[in-house]
Amino acid sequence: MSLLPVERPAFMAEEEIVLFEDSLSKWADEHAPEARVAKWRADGVVEREVWREAGEAGLLCLSMPERYGGMGGDYRHEVTLMEVFGRKGVDGFGASLHNAIIAPYILHYGSEEQKEKWLPRMATGELVGAIAMTEPGTGSDLQGVKTSARLDGNHYVISGSKTFITNGQTANLIIVVAKTDPAAGARGTSLIVVETDEVEGFRRGRNLDKVGQDAQDTSELFFDDVRVPTANLIGPEPGRGFFQLMEQLPQERLNIAVQGVATIERALAVTIDYVKERKAFGQRLLDFQNTQFKLAELKTEATVARVFVNWCIEQHLAGKLDAAKASMAKLWVTDLECKLVDECLQLHGGYGYTNDYAIGRMFRDSRVQRIYGGANEIMKVLIARTL
Repeated sequence: MSLLPVERPAFMAEEEIVLFEDSLSKWADEHAPEARVAKWRADGVVEREVWREAGEAGLLCLSMPERYGGMGGDYRHEVTLMEVFGRKGVDGFGASLHNAIIAPYILHYGSEEQKEKWLPRMATGELVGAIAMTEPGTGSDLQGVKTSARLDGNHYVISGSKTFITNGQTANLIIVVAKTDPAAGARGTSLIVVETDEVEGFRRGRNLDKVGQDAQDTSELFFDDVRVPTANLIGPEPGRGFFQLMEQLPQERLNIAVQGVATIERALAVTIDYVKERKAFGQRLLDFQNTQFKLAELKTEATVARVFVNWCIEQHLAGKLDAAKASMAKLWVTDLECKLVDECLQLHGGYGYTNDYAIGRMFRDSRVQRIYGGANEIMKVLIARTL
């Protein structure tokens, strides 16, 4: 039974989705137990074998067509994976990026040859995806990227550096945001796939030492005159990259909101369990009126977030989720996530400030949710344009 008084939406209550959720929960219990996830956190990366295990179980490229090796599902399957992994504390495994951000670029904009070449290998885990947008001097301003892709015969020569790249130490299929025409502004930006196993001049930099997200390999990447075939350009012609990014960012931002709600629900659940057991001044923490009032507020806010995100998922499935709505979801949920996790940590007292307790790790991991996928300040700009 859900902690929140929100019925499962009809579109998530179909038998296929419920059965998939059950099988996914069992897979997480077997392949991502706490001891293994703790090792990922200690190592700063999820070992490569996990990707192959997920591929064998059919968990990669969930919403890709079967003819390209995918499961043939839809966004509901991606939501289920994000929510189950969030509830189970499967930290750092970048399958949602691989499935619901990288693969869709290839499916929606790639040629038939590109789909047949890359998607089946992404579905098995042979290829792990990443997207290289952010640069040392360019964050949310994607028009300002400096990485260049110079045409040289039937190749592009890519030069530049990227940072904060999720799956950066693991990925061997990287969609690079680069300028094919630096003088053309947004119309000079293109998306080009680099298969790192097949090129020279590609280097991985540091696996960044972050405040949280310990198990996620977030990295610097360097492209030193990397030559890739012009056939690796995504789209029929150069200069489409910025518009491709703008079309796909709403789903990325909804993904962040979905993950945020999963963290909210987990934080609330572990905190309620804790205050029922922990005693102070001769009674349970839950027996104090302050605890009851605080948790009543948090449960109410969590319920609002869940209802809103469910509505956004429904909008997205119907093709109606625009940039402003996705920005609202990302802004509202991630702000609430950070606030709620902080309040839940407070109810844990000193124990909450240790990494031995899940709430402490959630506190550190949640902070970046307001930054990546476009900083929340950018979300406000996008929403304000609709006023």
